[in-house]
Amino acid sequence: MQGIPLKFIGLIIGLMLTLIFGSRLFISVPAGHTAVATLFGEVQEIHFKEGLTFPVNPLYEFEHYDVRENTLMEKANVPSQDQQITEIDVSVQYRLIGELTPTILRESGSTSRAVQVHLIPKLRSTIREQGKTVKRAEDFFNEETQENLQISILDKLREYLQPIGIHVKAVLIRDIRLPASLRKAIEEKKEREQAVEKEKAELELKSTEFQQVVKQAESERAAAEQDAEKRRVLADAQAYEIQKLNEAISSNPAYVQLQALEALKEISKDPSTKIYFIDNQSSSPLPLMNIGDPLIKK
Repeated sequence: MQGIPLKFIGLIIGLMLTLIFGSRLFISVPAGHTAVATLFGEVQEIHFKEGLTFPVNPLYEFEHYDVRENTLMEKANVPSQDQQITEIDVSVQYRLIGELTPTILRESGSTSRAVQVHLIPKLRSTIREQGKTVKRAEDFFNEETQENLQISILDKLREYLQPIGIHVKAVLIRDIRLPASLRKAIEEKKEREQAVEKEKAELELKSTEFQQVVKQAESERAAAEQDAEKRRVLADAQAYEIQKLNEAISSNPAYVQLQALEALKEISKDPSTKIYFIDNQSSSPLPLMNIGDPLIKK
């Protein structure tokens, strides 16, 4: 060994160390993850971001954390002030805070354990706590009530979970199921309202039909009044004509004889007309009639 140079010995030792620890001198962290180092079980206060890091202490052990966004679905029985229990489905969008993953490893362990130990219990208790601010169970269906619940739950979760290393992005109410008795009462109420609306529509239809009948009757009455007025005017005209005719006859007895002669004159224009005369004792016989005294007095 005396003839072997020290540089050669150092090179051999370096090669041996590289063979033994070569893969532990660097760390490659996948996208969307961080790595937390421990040395002999002690958590180091540094975290390694995604990508390649070289060199690192070959004695480090690493725990990887997914810091991408995740969604937690949870069902909760929520009491309201009317002592009704409503079942609500809630989703929570969250992610781990990379800078605080050493704290998560030290206090909680893995990601799933951090969710089970911190996020889920706090979510359930917060939902029940905020649900007690709602007066009636059916108020959960009110849009404003849902928005207030989501905001309140989100603020409470962030206040509690942010220092632990969990960032809550959003809280969403997915579904609401009221108690069976309340659902039945609401359905019955809805059926009654639908029946009332149906009756109202039928009454409006009948009212419309009645108004149409009234309008038609008024129109017919107006037409009848116009016809009656027309008939009255015609009757008055005819009565006036008869009255004047009677006055003419009474003041001039020969008026009828003159009218008869005019009629006879018109009849005689037709060559096929046959005229029969009666009252041959009269000095001026007329056809088929006796018009009274002759035009010339005896």
